Amino acid sequence: MAGTMAATAAKRPESAVKAKVPAAENTLRILKLLGSKRGPMAASNIATALGLPRSSVYHLLGVMEANGFVLHLHEEQRYGLGISAFELSSAYSRQEPLSRLGRPMLASLVDVLGESAHLAVLHGRDVLYIVEERAKNRPSLVTDVGVRLPSHLTASGRAILAALPKSQVRALYPNAAAFSARHEVEGAIMKYSALSSHLDRVRQRGYATEHGEVTPGFGSIAAAVTDHLGWPTAAVAVTFLEDKLPEDQWPVLAARVQKVADELSVRIHGRPSK
Repeated sequence: MAGTMAATAAKRPESAVKAKVPAAENTLRILKLLGSKRGPMAASNIATALGLPRSSVYHLLGVMEANGFVLHLHEEQRYGLGISAFELSSAYSRQEPLSRLGRPMLASLVDVLGESAHLAVLHGRDVLYIVEERAKNRPSLVTDVGVRLPSHLTASGRAILAALPKSQVRALYPNAAAFSARHEVEGAIMKYSALSSHLDRVRQRGYATEHGEVTPGFGSIAAAVTDHLGWPTAAVAVTFLEDKLPEDQWPVLAARVQKVADELSVRIHGRPSK
């Protein structure tokens, strides 16, 4: 009898843990749902969207509200993300997961191609370079870590812009004053209609290019890294001397760049290109 009681007691912690797993999973599902929306949601809509009993949703929301992960907007009778969720987001940024995950992948890409590669994120209308892996015996580039460049001039920026909704791109470029150039280049993108047409071509082929708009004589190919909603998080790019790589070879290089971008998308639990 004593042995049976001891065995039962030993099993209780494991059973208790298993009982709590659905609640933990549903808590995360609610947070992910709220994080995917542009505004707060009613508890009833949360329950319907996730197929959960309303009583369970209200209970979980109460616990999350007490811990600061959701905020109850009493006047609207809706729930939004709270300060604790924001703190997690800030911690994510501080830990630089994109840089940490992307750097070894870019290093491998550089080893295979023998060309320099970098990882950039959108910052306003600019791209901000967060990783650069320079190939051996290749000239230095302006795309060093911490450098910002106008996104419409760079392959990285164009790859990200092409993955954004067109309305978002239009908001970033409302007039001619939003466009700038580093130097005169034939066919430079200096108005929205030209940018829109260029981004349509990027969407069709799945990768972006640049022909000397940043530095004369240098070309770049880039592909977007996307999150679980298909939203562009960053772009992987390779830069090279254009006279060393005939343009008919660019699609082959683009396929390798796209593969790395897709792998990084998967690593951040995102959605790779189709």
